[in-house]
Amino acid sequence: MGDTTNLKRNQPAKINEILAQVDTPALIVDLDAFENNLKTMETKVKEASVTLRPHSKTHKSPWIGHKQKDHGAIGLCCQKISEAEIMVDGGIKDILISNQVVGTSKTDRLASLNRDARVMICVDHMDAVSELSAAAARFHVTIETLVEIEVGGGRCGVASDKEALELAHAINNDTNLKFTGLQAYHGAAQHIRNHADRKTAINKAIEKTADTVQMMSSEGLNCSIVGGAGTGSFEMEAGSGVYTELQAGSYIFMDADYARNKCADGKPFDTFEHSLFIYATVMSKPNENKVIVDAGHKAASIDSGYPMPWQLSGSEITGMSDEHAVIDIKKVNKKPTRGDKILLVPGHCDPTVNLHDWYVGARGLQTEDPYVEHVWPISARGALS
Repeated sequence: MGDTTNLKRNQPAKINEILAQVDTPALIVDLDAFENNLKTMETKVKEASVTLRPHSKTHKSPWIGHKQKDHGAIGLCCQKISEAEIMVDGGIKDILISNQVVGTSKTDRLASLNRDARVMICVDHMDAVSELSAAAARFHVTIETLVEIEVGGGRCGVASDKEALELAHAINNDTNLKFTGLQAYHGAAQHIRNHADRKTAINKAIEKTADTVQMMSSEGLNCSIVGGAGTGSFEMEAGSGVYTELQAGSYIFMDADYARNKCADGKPFDTFEHSLFIYATVMSKPNENKVIVDAGHKAASIDSGYPMPWQLSGSEITGMSDEHAVIDIKKVNKKPTRGDKILLVPGHCDPTVNLHDWYVGARGLQTEDPYVEHVWPISARGALS
């Protein structure tokens, strides 16, 4: 059997074809809603007088990254070196890797990227400072470095002011590195449903971050970047007077899990529109109470719950397996049948995107005649290192 690794994967759609002709499962972007989301965030960032550095781990696409830059973003965040490599290759030249890296392979790749772009990094351990310095020296570059502080997320970041200050001084005193500021992201707070509880958690993060910034300043260390915030809390950090850069990512797509958050008035969080969908076909209708579609675990991540059927009032997904999803339609008035196509809002957009090779950009999705306007690759799919 011959080697098939270089065979080009077929695009799932053709430009200008009607959406109903697109084979399934496919990852659909409602371009109208997507563009509205870009504009909404651009306006809110301007009103708050902060900057936007959205997270590319959501979309894994230089094309979308450039769209974000067209709407006010100063650059992008990446979570992995391999993501940053693809974004730089795609023309994005101002990047923060909002994560830790360990090992010579990764530090050398980071240093190499800095020959052609500004690619910053976070640290939370003194060994990381020496490792980054050595890599920067090998490649004759200066690596801008942020100290990551723990503000409640329970992941990376130093917990004590003493550790943060020691790291900042070590970076500042290193001729191969440049101290650029703080990374202070509270990921665990993003999906706290109740607005008051979410605000309480973020306020604690803001207070911790403000204290650290003040401590740095008293030691002559300038935090030109104080980064953090996600789609669930960005307005809180934006209005804090402490954070300078917002790192929200999911706002462009608005998944089903974020839609379960509540605003201050108790209503659903609807600042942004759903723009990302899994397109699925009904392949079986065992009875009048349920249908089976062809999009399962391999088409949609379920770490944040099952996808939500879109514009199929009264329905819900009750089970999924590798290539199947079971939709309960008992309460649906106009019941779908075999061959019908259904849009599903993913529970969690980021890992769902990473399951697909292509985006299919649809125009007029909320009209009777949606069509394919653009098809583009998910270039950083599988970029995990």
